[in-house]
Amino acid sequence: MSLNYTRQEMMAIAAGREIRDGELAIFGVGLSLLAGFFAQAHHAPNVRAMTEGGIYGATPVGGLPWGVECNRLCTNAVSFTGGLDALGFLVASGRCEVGLIGAAQVDRFGNVNTTGIWGELLDEHYRPPKTRLTGSGGANDIASGCQRVVIMLAHEKKRFAERVDYLTSPGYLSGGNARARYPFRGGGPSAMVTTLGILRPDPETKEFQLDAYFAFSSPAEIRAQTGWDLQFAPTLHIAPEPTEEELTALRRVDVTGALRRN
Repeated sequence: MSLNYTRQEMMAIAAGREIRDGELAIFGVGLSLLAGFFAQAHHAPNVRAMTEGGIYGATPVGGLPWGVECNRLCTNAVSFTGGLDALGFLVASGRCEVGLIGAAQVDRFGNVNTTGIWGELLDEHYRPPKTRLTGSGGANDIASGCQRVVIMLAHEKKRFAERVDYLTSPGYLSGGNARARYPFRGGGPSAMVTTLGILRPDPETKEFQLDAYFAFSSPAEIRAQTGWDLQFAPTLHIAPEPTEEELTALRRVDVTGALRRN
């Protein structure tokens, strides 16, 4: 029997599946928090969860946290530190195994823009964007320092650009071995999980390819909603739909139903 779930719930579950039990993991705001704490509730009970604000070892109480220092996290945290410890010590040192971040715009090499939309490439002279976004927060630190990073975003053509308007958080830069030429502790993004499917980087070129699509989508739809000539991985497949157990675990975190909207 088919289960009823939203695209955002599918994305959160698919992203949460990327987290392994026992890992030190850092979660960004919004859907990243839901995906991370879904993993904790379902298949990774021993994940060592923290936020960029320094809340460590928490389990959300009373619904999806609105931010990285929400009272729903503070209630039962194991410890409180701060951004300097979380980002400047655990992440920057390469100790953090996985990070989840959101994005407003990405490109074919997993570079992330959360700074602004200009609608054209910037030259050496900075100018105000047409649309100002929220900025980096801890995303640059997470993208630079975590051993691997999972990027979450809505799959719309305007968000999937040939080249990001502004590079807020590094992916694989210009592709190939470009990232390796810089002293990043982290290994780069391992997946983009969207509202339509999952993209992963080619091992050599580091260009993101479609690895899996969701049951309600199709490779053709995803290619049409991508701003570059999206290639399909040899392993292309339909991602497993959420199980009843996964949805139950997810909704224990999102008890207010914030994500039961398409």
